[in-house]
Amino acid sequence: MLTETDLKYLRRCVELARQGMVQGNSPFGSLLLGADGTVLFEGHNDTVQGDATLHPEIEIARWASRHLGADARRNATVYTSGEHCPMCSAAHGWAGLGRIVYASSSRQLAAWMHEWGIAPGPVHTLAIEEVVTGVPVDGPAPGLADEIRALQQEYFRNNSRPA
Repeated sequence: MLTETDLKYLRRCVELARQGMVQGNSPFGSLLLGADGTVLFEGHNDTVQGDATLHPEIEIARWASRHLGADARRNATVYTSGEHCPMCSAAHGWAGLGRIVYASSSRQLAAWMHEWGIAPGPVHTLAIEEVVTGVPVDGPAPGLADEIRALQQEYFRNNSRPA
């Protein structure tokens, strides 16, 4: 179950996603929260550079692996506007990060894209739990999922990949 604290950080992720979209990236934003409630890292997609792997969840895993011990990683929470893709889920698992909380699911995004006539991406849509084991996962957040849908729709309207 999502708490008010979870919703606060998910709203920040939506803001980060919006910031990324303004820069031409697909709208995904994430942050890493330490066990003490400190925001340790935040970012958004940076794929406009031509590297499709520059997702904020990957950057969080890399940063955490370099700067936090195993216990701190395990006790941290990753908040994200959209459920991790399989690549990001794997990075999360390999980095030994803790709980994941997301605003909208990968399946929701795939359904929206289908509805808008947008071709699916090159990677299968999988739930986080299908990729990484032993990580608590919470989401989607119904009200925020609607906001993410609107951001995604705006992004695809301006950067369409027809089916």
